Amino acid sequence: MNRLFKSALFSAALLLLTQITFAQSEAQFPLVKGFGGIYEVPDATERPDPSLDYKIIVDMSTGADDPKQISRWVDNIARLMNLHGLAGVKQDQMHVKVVIHGGAIFTALTNEAYQGRNQVDNPNIAVYQALKDAGVEMYVCGQSMRARGFKREDIWSGIEIAHSALTTITTYVPQGYTLLKF
Repeated sequence: MNRLFKSALFSAALLLLTQITFAQSEAQFPLVKGFGGIYEVPDATERPDPSLDYKIIVDMSTGADDPKQISRWVDNIARLMNLHGLAGVKQDQMHVKVVIHGGAIFTALTNEAYQGRNQVDNPNIAVYQALKDAGVEMYVCGQSMRARGFKREDIWSGIEIAHSALTTITTYVPQGYTLLKF
C-alpha cells in the first residue's frame, strides 16, 4: 500500500510539473488578444516598469514579405503591447501610435483594395482591429497614399490619415514619445 501511495504521489507530481512547464511554454496575449504572442521569461532581470506610463510612436515603413501572411511588423506592434502587459503594465498606461508609410502602406489597405493587388484577403486587418481594440492609434501617411495613387476609401477605416509620416513623428517625439522604427 505504501508503495502504491508513493507511486501515485510521484505520478501526480510529474503531471503537475508537466502542466506547469507546458503552461509556461504557451504564447500569451495580455493586451492584444490573439496576436503578438509572447512568452514569460522567468530569469529576466530587466523588465518594463509597471508603474510607468509608456508613450511610444512606431515608424512602420517595412512591408510584408508574403501578402498571404500577416506582416511580421504589424504583429510586432502587438508583441510590443503584450510584452509590456506581461510585465504588469496596464492597457491605459500604454500610449502607442503607429505611423504607416512606405512599403508598409499596403498592409493598411481595405480587404477589397488588397484583393485587387494580391488576389487574397488582407490578413493584417484582424491584427489592426485587435490593436485598435487595445487602444493603439494608427495613421497612414497621406504623402505615401498620394504617391501610390490611393484614396481614403482604399485604406482600412480603423486607420486615420496623417498629413505625413515625417510631421506626425516630429509632432509626437517632442511630446515625449519614444520612437521605434519597424
